[in-house]
Amino acid sequence: MDIKLKNCFIAVDDHDKAIAFYRDVLGMEVRNDVGYEGMRWVTVGSPLQPDVDIVLEPPAADPDASPADKEAMARLLAKGLLRGVNFTTTDCDALFARVRESGAEVIQEPMDMPYGVRDCAFRDPAGNMLRFMQVGGS
Repeated sequence: MDIKLKNCFIAVDDHDKAIAFYRDVLGMEVRNDVGYEGMRWVTVGSPLQPDVDIVLEPPAADPDASPADKEAMARLLAKGLLRGVNFTTTDCDALFARVRESGAEVIQEPMDMPYGVRDCAFRDPAGNMLRFMQVGGS
C-alpha cells in the first residue's frame, strides 16, 4: 500500500493577495479557482510537484462552522497563529532575498540549523508562517 500527500489547506482572507504571493513571488502554478456559496477555493502548487496541491481556503470554510467559530478562526488568522507549510528549496538565501524583496514579513533570516538544514521563515499575506528549508545547509 502506497500513501502519498495529495493536498494541504491554508486559510487565507484575501485570495487575490494570496494568488499574487504564491504565484508571482513563490512561482507556484494556479491550478484551480472555484467559487461556491459565496466562498472561494484556489489551488496552487509547485511545477516540480504536479501531484501535490495547496488549497487556499477561507477561514472556517466548513459549512457546519458556527458564526462564533468562524469569527474565532478569523481572529487567529489575523494574529498569524494558524500553521502554514514547510517547503524545501535548493537555495535558501536566494529564495529569502526574493521573498523579502516582495515585502513579506520576515520571521527568521536564513540560519544553519544543528539538524542539517539551512532555513528561513516568512508570513504570507494572510499571516500564515511559511518555512523554507535547504537540506544540507549552505
